[in-house]
Amino acid sequence: MGIQFEWKDNFNIGVEVIDKEHKRLFKIINKLFTFKEEEETSKWACQEGIKFFKKHALNHFADEEAYMASINYEWLEQHKYLHKGFREYTLPALEKELEQAHYAPDAVEHFLGVCAGWLIGHTLTEDLAITKEHVKKWTNILPGEELDIIKKAIIQIIFDMFQLESHLISNSYKGDKFGNGVYYRLIYGTKNNEKKQEIILVFEEKLLINTVGRIMGIQTNKLDNMLLHATRYTARRFAECVIEQFPTDDIYELKSENLLTYEQFEKVYEKENPPVSLLFDTGAGYFAYCSSTSHIIENEGMSIEAENAMDEVKEYLKKREVLNAKPRILVVDDSMTVRQYLCELLSGDYDVTPAESSVAAFRIMALNKPDLVLLDYEMPVCDGRQMLEMLRSDQEFSNTPVIFLTGRSDYESVKKVKELNPDGYLLKYLKSEEVKQSIDEFFSTRKK
Repeated sequence: MGIQFEWKDNFNIGVEVIDKEHKRLFKIINKLFTFKEEEETSKWACQEGIKFFKKHALNHFADEEAYMASINYEWLEQHKYLHKGFREYTLPALEKELEQAHYAPDAVEHFLGVCAGWLIGHTLTEDLAITKEHVKKWTNILPGEELDIIKKAIIQIIFDMFQLESHLISNSYKGDKFGNGVYYRLIYGTKNNEKKQEIILVFEEKLLINTVGRIMGIQTNKLDNMLLHATRYTARRFAECVIEQFPTDDIYELKSENLLTYEQFEKVYEKENPPVSLLFDTGAGYFAYCSSTSHIIENEGMSIEAENAMDEVKEYLKKREVLNAKPRILVVDDSMTVRQYLCELLSGDYDVTPAESSVAAFRIMALNKPDLVLLDYEMPVCDGRQMLEMLRSDQEFSNTPVIFLTGRSDYESVKKVKELNPDGYLLKYLKSEEVKQSIDEFFSTRKK
């Protein structure tokens, strides 16, 4: 059996008319997954199934809004706004794309991914909030309390959506890589664009597979088109839940979204230096939340629109596949000149990350274990010898290959370096082609 959307007991909110329709929508999505795999009947079946899904989704919205009105639910208007967005913009754009593509497999995958992601976010955030305890809007906020509110909200939302007990690792995430990351950027603004808010959500790939992918019943260890489309809509709802924690009469609308490469994310991060930059360990993978309300740069990365979403996601996945296939090298040197030189020299064939000190190197390695460390032998505070000793004493990093970088070639200096049994050493004054050849030969030898 292929993909099957998995209904869980914690999705129930305790209102029969709503729970019943949620389960039915899950079943319809599962039918569409099945039809997609049956090529001979897929086009007709998808056409009928999509009509059926749309009809039930719209009926469901009406039932929900009637119930919320009957209990004088305080967030009814916000709920209506979310329903309107899906009903009047998202669904019509998806239907148009399906018709223009003649129900091609990619277009069907896009439709299913978006609907699945929307349904996950819809069911596990705004609907769950109707009757169950949740993080409510905070009032009478004192100066300096905003950060604490965001932390608490994120931990609660992660638990509500995915039943994961997460904890904060850092109040000041530095934009370091972790695992195979997905960098999703959202810019929200009020209708008159007087206020704007940028949010960047950074997911470790395995976190998406273990959460959104698991709910969808996707049996894969790799991010694919459908899962990434579902992630986009689940992540949107996540970001909006954080925004909703603060009292305001303004309704923020999504103005643009981008899927960024790490290099693009790094540029945005360095230019904007987001005042809120938090790193969490969810137990199923790392997650970072960065936000800013000023100096928003809107031209980094292609903006995803209804007309190009399918192509942009496919292109993004291709870029990630190329990057993730590259061996990872960590360059540790207190000289910025040396770091930049090696990054530029090696970045064509390798995924290169610089670190200015042993302390920074350990932080990076904890999040994103490299395939090779190029380590400066002579550094202040904690030199190469000390760092290698610490690596060899740590079970997680004891087998990480280390090649020393040294500017000294006299017998005694080389002898001291070799006594530490590194995986090799490189003289800093070698020609560029010699350095590159040495690194290439190292990885070539390891493959044999």
